[in-house]
Amino acid sequence: MTTNKKLVLIDGNSIAYRAFFALPLLNNDKGIHTNAIYGFTMILMKILEDEKPTHMLVAFDAGKTTFRHETYKEYKGGRQKTPPELSEQFPFIRELLDAYKVSRYELENYEADDIIGTLSKKAESEGYAVKVISGDKDLTQLVSDATTVDITRKGITDVDSYTPDFVMEKYGLTPDRIIDMKGLMGDSSDNIPGVPGVGEKTAIKLLKEYGTLEKLLESIDQVSGKKLKEKLEENRESAIMSKQLATINCEAPLEIGLDDTEYEGFEKQNVVKIFKELGFNSLLDKLGEDPEDTKEHEIEEIDFIKAENVTDDMLADEAALIVEVWEDNYHTSGIEGFAIVHENGRYFIPVQKAMNSEKFIKWAEDESKRKIVFDAKKSSVALNWKNINLKGVDFDVFLASYILNPSETIEDVSSVARGKGIYIANPDETVYLKGAKRRVPEEDQLAEHLVRKGAALLALKDRLLEELEENQQLELLKELEMPLSLILAEMEAQGVKVDVERLKAMGEDLNRQLRALEGKIYELAGETFNINSPKQLGVILFDKLKLPVVKKTKTGYSTSADVLEKLADKHEMVREILHYRQLGKLNSTYIEGLLKVVHQDTHKVHTRFNQALTQTGRLSSTDPNLQNIPIRLEEGRKIRQAFVPSKEGWVMFAADYSQIELRVLAHIANDENLTEAFLNDMDVHTKTAMDVFHVEKDEVTSNMRRQAKAVNFGIVYGISDYGLSQSLGITRKEAGEFIDRYLKSFQGVKEYMNESILDAKEHGYVKTLLQRRRYIPEITSRNFNLRSFAERTAMNTPIQGSAADIIKKAMIDMAFQLKEKNLQAKLLLQVHDELIFEAPEEEIKELEKLVPEVMEHAVELNVPLKVDYSYGPSWYDAK
Repeated sequence: MTTNKKLVLIDGNSIAYRAFFALPLLNNDKGIHTNAIYGFTMILMKILEDEKPTHMLVAFDAGKTTFRHETYKEYKGGRQKTPPELSEQFPFIRELLDAYKVSRYELENYEADDIIGTLSKKAESEGYAVKVISGDKDLTQLVSDATTVDITRKGITDVDSYTPDFVMEKYGLTPDRIIDMKGLMGDSSDNIPGVPGVGEKTAIKLLKEYGTLEKLLESIDQVSGKKLKEKLEENRESAIMSKQLATINCEAPLEIGLDDTEYEGFEKQNVVKIFKELGFNSLLDKLGEDPEDTKEHEIEEIDFIKAENVTDDMLADEAALIVEVWEDNYHTSGIEGFAIVHENGRYFIPVQKAMNSEKFIKWAEDESKRKIVFDAKKSSVALNWKNINLKGVDFDVFLASYILNPSETIEDVSSVARGKGIYIANPDETVYLKGAKRRVPEEDQLAEHLVRKGAALLALKDRLLEELEENQQLELLKELEMPLSLILAEMEAQGVKVDVERLKAMGEDLNRQLRALEGKIYELAGETFNINSPKQLGVILFDKLKLPVVKKTKTGYSTSADVLEKLADKHEMVREILHYRQLGKLNSTYIEGLLKVVHQDTHKVHTRFNQALTQTGRLSSTDPNLQNIPIRLEEGRKIRQAFVPSKEGWVMFAADYSQIELRVLAHIANDENLTEAFLNDMDVHTKTAMDVFHVEKDEVTSNMRRQAKAVNFGIVYGISDYGLSQSLGITRKEAGEFIDRYLKSFQGVKEYMNESILDAKEHGYVKTLLQRRRYIPEITSRNFNLRSFAERTAMNTPIQGSAADIIKKAMIDMAFQLKEKNLQAKLLLQVHDELIFEAPEEEIKELEKLVPEVMEHAVELNVPLKVDYSYGPSWYDAK
């Protein structure tokens, strides 16, 4: 019986493992590790595109023990514990499969292999074509004319397709003899013993001669070689048991059938939602997004006036103000229109009418006229470009919503309003559309949309105020985030001067270095070739220079960065290629990239600070990202030479907190040893090494200090033995012992970690010193992996978040002091724990006293905050 049905079976655990170890550890903005989920998703998308299955299922292992352990207790006994960084990703992989409407199944006491084997044989008998996808070659025993088994190699998309012909070509055996081969050679990954000393070649040779394991064991006397005979005789039972362990059970008692694996496709909005939650922006582009359903609630008609002139009755003492800038890059795109909404009226004001009205400008700049806005920073920057200084911002709905729940994505006014059950405004995307269709609508449609948004702001204020007061977070909004938003607006408008000629000269210098490297690489290769062509480079490295092959792709040898790093000590040319690539990226991403965003009128870059993005409260920057200029390479550090003061006779002044997160930890945990180190101004990493290794200060080696530093910065973020082993290049056992010793030495830290988890369980959230909350609903999850992630989040958020709050408070205090003392110095940038100013040289002596004093007393801790500073003619020289 033949059908057009195609069943795809995926070994879920195996593919997740492959993805995890093939990709570097990645985190999204919520702190969730995502490399395994991302890799798994890439594979899933490729399968759906290439295979077009009618039926599909992902099988997972149900637990650590299976029926095989009854035969051999040590089965899989040598495997290391799954890294928690991987474990926490399995629930999200299952969520992802549900979003894709792909069936998944696990069965107590059985492995994923047994589920796959049972379903594949059932499907074969009913005429299905079957494709199995795994990283485990054990499944190749299922290969038949109807079943192909794709085995992933070291990457996540490179596969070998095992067919009967492929198996015969590779092993000289039929697929059903794979289990006999395993019986003889064993399998170290599953701790299957086999026959000691018998490897793959010997096993294949014996099976070609005798057919099966049983026939071989019946004919041991005919085997040539005394030692081999003895091994086979002595390990007869081990070989038979090993074959049994390796044999997939194709009659497992499944509670599902082929009908349950039917695949009818997925609904894009479900997948889009999880991609957004996970931060998979590149996959969103591949997928394409459907507009969200916006017709669930009827929106009432709204009356408003489209103003011909600005009149006094429009400009109330308290009103919602919409300053509409529809493009992300609001520094250059301009304002599309205004709306003012208050108790006595709703008004749309076209841009030119407002800009030509002295009344409007005076009202906008009047501190006593209270404005309710959505994103004060954005509104303020946009108005600043029109030479209007927005004042009197009394409430920011955007920031209030962010403070109340930093895990929610705030898309627009409508998304906040709908979250509170208020259906006044439509989502922006229904008015402006998306992607290539995006445009500003006709003025009448725009006018109604802006007025609706203003009405939503007015309706939201009291509701959000009440929630903030209930959470004791009103001060966080009014005293920290709202004042900061206006400071950030000033910083964005101010911008940072770029010496374009110097940047171009750096680009030319990098190009010279790249040409010199090209010449050296060609000389080492003995010929010219396209260095940027992986195919040509692979031929040189692996065919000509005979370097060991680390990984292959469908098109040839892999020459990815991780491959080259493993080969760096094998040949000088590899090191030169790595350097060539680093310089090439610097040139294209940072030199050419920065030149593209220098404002043609101001000769500055005007980065955008994202104030409501991270769950910890940290700022980030985009267009360009000035927090991410690479400084490990000297050539990267030198890019900072192009950032210079905007006036002659001025200098750049940089000040940064020293080890602020560890100082916050010492305060919050009230740890005696950490506190002692900071009170006595000791090197905290040396102090940690002394306590952990039980040695005197002069006995601390550089390696001891390096290990102590890694644990100091990692421990409170829930670093695991796996994570520490990766960062230090030591075994997981050694890393685990180090963590245990640390926690014994730092009892206060250990107690803090335990208490933060208990607090999160009791309240459902943790908070910073300034009452910023992060909700962690997963803390009570029955799922171990989700709960583990939540516990690490509970530990690290109060530290990271408090450090973020402190530098924000320092920015507000500094802005006040600069104004109070009538100084010309200006705050330009915040980069993590660092503030960068520009100032006239004559103010430097005062800044040397003022900046550390203000920053060190932004928040009082029971250990001193310490600030280092420097200054010079460029940002580079100020570090």
